[in-house]
Amino acid sequence: MRANHLNWKLTSVSSGETTDKALSQTTRALLSLRELILSGELKSGERLSELTLVERLGVSRTPVRAALMRLSEEGLVASMPAGGFSVRAFTEADVFDAIEIRGTLEGLAVRFAAERGVSAAQIAALRACLAEIDELVSRPKFTAEVFNAYVALNGRFHAMLNELADSPALMRHIERAVAAPFASPNAFVLAQSLTPMARTVLLVAQEQHRSAVEAIEQREGARAEALMREHAKVAARNLRSVGSLEAQRLVPGGSLIRWGGQR
Repeated sequence: MRANHLNWKLTSVSSGETTDKALSQTTRALLSLRELILSGELKSGERLSELTLVERLGVSRTPVRAALMRLSEEGLVASMPAGGFSVRAFTEADVFDAIEIRGTLEGLAVRFAAERGVSAAQIAALRACLAEIDELVSRPKFTAEVFNAYVALNGRFHAMLNELADSPALMRHIERAVAAPFASPNAFVLAQSLTPMARTVLLVAQEQHRSAVEAIEQREGARAEALMREHAKVAARNLRSVGSLEAQRLVPGGSLIRWGGQR
């Protein structure tokens, strides 16, 4: 009996180690493949050969297949009629739709937060994050370091807002919506750093952040929702200002987007 118990424990450990290794390989394949697509090394429309990816990524076929399935769910690759996957191409209309969807979901999140109520500590944490952003946007010169710091803080602020909804179901939808690289709150920040209106864009966004927090604190759900939806619309308008090729290259996944009249 004792021997059987020992054998079971050894088998369980071995099985757990195998599972962990498989998950690690799948994660590595997913991250590597996503980076190859977003960096433009894999071009839009390019067919993705499993065998080629196995050699390139240094993993077995199972993790590659899992990564391709996940990227298909994220919308970065598309299944082909004859089987297999290819890298997707996006139009500007696709991008605008993705931003609109994110804004709608984030609006719902802050409405939930306002209507359900949040604690004083949660409001304080939001205001502390806003203060850090204020310090950045008040600097006399916008360097690459400033924009990188802004990206991190802006991402944290949006994540904090979404979590206030206290809705796992809504969070799943938001996570799926921002999986498209150009739909995230930070998608165009670095590209906008090259435009003359960079400071104005960030100041306007920061005022919308501040107003949304105020609306949540005062339990004004409809106002909070409208502010976040408008916040996303501003991002969409800013997309139109990303006109130069240099700026477009700074947009995550920008190589997958057919800008303007590009074919």
